[in-house]
Amino acid sequence: MTEFRLTQISDTHLARRLQKLTDNFHRVGEHIDATRPDLVVNSGDISFDGPTSRADLEFAKELHDALPVPCRHLPGNHDIGDNPTAVGPVPKQPATEACRKNYLSVVGNDRWRFDEAGWCFIGLNSLIMNTGIDSEAEQFDWLTSELSRANGKSVALFLHKPLYLNKPDDPEIESSAIRYVPQPRRKNLIDMFAAVDLRLVASGHVHQRRDFTYRHIRHVWAPSAGFVISDAMQERIGIKEVGLVEYRFQSDSFEVRHVRAPGQTDVWLDELIGRR
Repeated sequence: MTEFRLTQISDTHLARRLQKLTDNFHRVGEHIDATRPDLVVNSGDISFDGPTSRADLEFAKELHDALPVPCRHLPGNHDIGDNPTAVGPVPKQPATEACRKNYLSVVGNDRWRFDEAGWCFIGLNSLIMNTGIDSEAEQFDWLTSELSRANGKSVALFLHKPLYLNKPDDPEIESSAIRYVPQPRRKNLIDMFAAVDLRLVASGHVHQRRDFTYRHIRHVWAPSAGFVISDAMQERIGIKEVGLVEYRFQSDSFEVRHVRAPGQTDVWLDELIGRR
C-alpha cells in the first residue's frame, strides 16, 4: 500500500445512559462511512466509566464494532483507571491489573504495532506507566523489541495521554500532572524513541484540539468526539470543540486534517453532569 488513510477519534466516553454522546458518535460513524479511511484508531476513553461499569465498556465496543472500517483501540483513564504521578493526589480510580484485564476481555489489545505505507505504527497503554504493575514492565520490554524491528521506517506513536505540553522537560505541577505521561516514564519513552525516526505523536485525553511541532516531531492532540469542558473546569490551552483528526500517510510524508463530523454538537460536560 503506497498510501494509508487513518482517522483518529478519541474520548468518546460512551454509555447507554448518555444519549447526547451516543448521538455524537453516530455522527462520527456517518462521517467515517462517507470517507472510508483504511483504519480508525480510538486513542482512549472509549467508555464513560469503564473501571466501575463493564456495561459502559461493552456498549462502547458494540458501537465501535458497528463502524464500517476496521478499528483499533487504546485504553484511557476512564477505561482502566489513572496512573500515579510524582506530584499531586493519588488518583481516585488508579489503574490496576484487574481493570486492565477487564478492558482486554471486552475491548481487546491495549498495545499494538503494524506497518503500512512505509511507516511503523505503535499504540501504547499510557495509563499503566508509573504504576509498577507487571504489565508496565512487560509493555516496555515489548516496545524495546518492536522498536528494534523498525528498520529505519518513520514511526507514528498513538497513546491516550500527550507526552508533554510544550517540551520534554516541562515541569510536573500539581494542577497538570495527570494530564501528561508522568515522569520518570515520560523520559524513558523519549529516550527509547530517540533511537528511531519518530515523526508523529498522536494523543487525546485533554479534550482540546492542539497541533504543534517540537524539533522534528509533530504532536497532534485529538479533541473529544463526545464533549467539551468549560473554562471554569479546565484552563484553555488549545481549541475546545468536538471533532476528529484525519491522516494521510505516504512513504516519505504525512498530512493532517482537523475536521468536525457533520452534525456533531459541542456537548458541555457541565450540562452533562448537571452543574449548570
